[in-house]
Amino acid sequence: MTTVDERRTAPAVPVATRRSPAGAVLAVLWAGAAAVVGLWWYDTGSVVGAAGWLTGAGRIAGLLCGYSCAVLVGLMARVPLLEVRVGSDRVARWHAMAGRYTVCLLVAHVALILSGYAAQDHASLVHEAVDVVLHYPEMLKATAGTVILFAVGITSARAVRRRTSYEFWYYVHLLAYAAVFLAFGHQLALGNDLNGKPVATAFWYALYLGVAALVLWFRVLAPVRLNLRHRLRVDSVQQEAPGVYSVVVQGRRIGELGAQAGQFFRWRFFGGDGMGWTSTPYSLSAPPRGDLLRITVKALGDHSAAVPLLRPGTRVWAEGPYGALTADRATSHRSLLIAAGVGVTPLRALFETLPGEVTLLYRARTAEDLALGAELEAIARWRGAKVLYALNGPYGERPALTAEALRATFPGLAGHDVYICGPHGFAQELYGALRAAGVPDRRIHHESFEL
Repeated sequence: MTTVDERRTAPAVPVATRRSPAGAVLAVLWAGAAAVVGLWWYDTGSVVGAAGWLTGAGRIAGLLCGYSCAVLVGLMARVPLLEVRVGSDRVARWHAMAGRYTVCLLVAHVALILSGYAAQDHASLVHEAVDVVLHYPEMLKATAGTVILFAVGITSARAVRRRTSYEFWYYVHLLAYAAVFLAFGHQLALGNDLNGKPVATAFWYALYLGVAALVLWFRVLAPVRLNLRHRLRVDSVQQEAPGVYSVVVQGRRIGELGAQAGQFFRWRFFGGDGMGWTSTPYSLSAPPRGDLLRITVKALGDHSAAVPLLRPGTRVWAEGPYGALTADRATSHRSLLIAAGVGVTPLRALFETLPGEVTLLYRARTAEDLALGAELEAIARWRGAKVLYALNGPYGERPALTAEALRATFPGLAGHDVYICGPHGFAQELYGALRAAGVPDRRIHHESFEL
């Protein structure tokens, strides 16, 4: 698994890249939001008085919040059109943005509706809130769903996320399904724009049932089929650098997975210190070969820290392949791959298979931290490519990857496709430097597992 096949022919020049459907998907999502607002507009006559304005605004916020909940779940469904064609990182950013919109709309809905009802009944906000929660149909379940959504939102905030484990975040995030289920009933029972209106109700059911079908198929049935068909197990574990380990996974008919260099799977390892309880994304660190897949993992959390304890024969549960950091994105015959730390794993696979002239720049603290270095050198010799290293100086000083330094090191940089993989801060800083160096946005390709 660690050798390069010397008999392969030289890589060919890339063909035209496939167009991303991201723009069309966003257009559909915004059109849905406009239709929801149109539903309120069609159903609303004149708005009179402060209570009417508050209640009307609360109804709009509630409708949009309900729609946004469906969008949130749909973006979590791991639909291949989104995960592969659009890109998992972009879908994750959409999901995070939709989550912020949802929480804000939820706060607005609760505050505006209660304020409108209180103004109408000439009661205090507290009295009105207690009355609504205890006496209105479906409101106890909706209140529980609201509390869960707030918990999901709080744990997803960047400041909180940095201080919690991936496993804790993962389990809390799964509760979003329960929150949406609990809140659905009150939308139909109390929503003036849905209650008693067959067409609007049918639309709402179609929206939620359609999203539920996507989740059932792509998050439950498709993974079950994949794992029953391919029977994945750990073949071997090998240390690559301090705290960095490669896991070779063996299975049946691996080629039928259609996995490409640069993509990743979500992995569970049963019998490996609780590693079967969470699904964690790890990139392929080599192209699939025969019935073997390989990932390379750095110990950064509970799941990844348990990787060295895996034993041959351990059962593996995988979901995928996902990700759009592949040769399909190439628009030029020249490519520059820039990796930092364990971000080298998908780029190592691309370095072997990406067509055209390829250069890899590997950023690490020390030479000891260069995982897969021997393989990179072997690939470079085989295909006549270049590997360059950006290591810290003797006193820890970091090499400057500025626009000027990049232009001087890589002549004709603006005509390259640039693939980036590394920590979020590194990727952001490097993206700015590349844009300043004249590289068009369409030629900068990046995926991040920052959650």
